[in-house]
Amino acid sequence: MAEEPARVITLIVVDDHPVVRNGLRGMFDSAAEFRVLGEAADGVEGVEMAVRLDPDVVLMDLRMPGGGGVAAITELTRRGARSRVLVLTTYDTDSDTLPAIEAGATGYLLKDAPREDLFTAVRAAADGRTVLSPAIASRLVSRVRAPVRPGGETLSAREREVLELVAKGTSNREIAASLFISEATVKTHLTHVFAKLGAKDRAAAVAVAYDRGILG
Repeated sequence: MAEEPARVITLIVVDDHPVVRNGLRGMFDSAAEFRVLGEAADGVEGVEMAVRLDPDVVLMDLRMPGGGGVAAITELTRRGARSRVLVLTTYDTDSDTLPAIEAGATGYLLKDAPREDLFTAVRAAADGRTVLSPAIASRLVSRVRAPVRPGGETLSAREREVLELVAKGTSNREIAASLFISEATVKTHLTHVFAKLGAKDRAAAVAVAYDRGILG
């Protein structure tokens, strides 16, 4: 008899395509560490389901008739929902991705991501860590929240090391252990990174860094 995992991550799937919902449910139901609590066909239904069922992670499509993902993420943030939102988008040129960052989404993947990449992203999202596909990040900068400043400050070697680990979905505690520094020092480095890149959070910093060639 297979052992139950120490922690089961709960999630709901919000997508207007039944085939996508069924495929994602089947994928996650095949792994003991995940439990799909429900499915919703649009953002409005998804918000109500997330508030009612309180999953760890919401897998959210962006463009859906009857209520899109960005509006749903905004509403979940407004309501103070505990659930983390992992956006699954079809196109890496999707212009809704940056607004989703602003709205409060935790991660962003393409729907053709391999099974293990999706599992890894859901685990990271459940822990509150940012997961941002480089393919998506590279498309975000034309609308990023702060313009490139001529002669702006460059990142130090240590700040870049910290940002590289953030881009891999590494938590502050794990970064501190990896670099043999304190968590407080990690937070200080991130504060400097955000200021230099004109970003207000981890996801936006990674997006800007990919576009400016700092990462990738």
